[in-house]
Amino acid sequence: MNVQEELGKFRDGLLQQRDELAVQLNLAKLEAREEWERAEAKLEEFSAKLEGAAAEAKDASDDVWASAKMLGEELKSAYERIKSHL
Repeated sequence: MNVQEELGKFRDGLLQQRDELAVQLNLAKLEAREEWERAEAKLEEFSAKLEGAAAEAKDASDDVWASAKMLGEELKSAYERIKSHL
């Protein structure tokens, strides 16, 4: 095999690796987008719980606050997962 053939094979390997990475990046973007949509729904739920709890702050039970806090932690984790995909 001559130098030109070796360089051609090397180039072909690089192009294949590039194509594989492009597919993986597209999948990562899709995963991040889906995670984002789930996080947005949780944020709406979280905001609604906080508004309800704030309106009844004097009478709010510990389980309402615990539920809101747990949902907030889920949101935080979701945003961290999204960030790791970017």
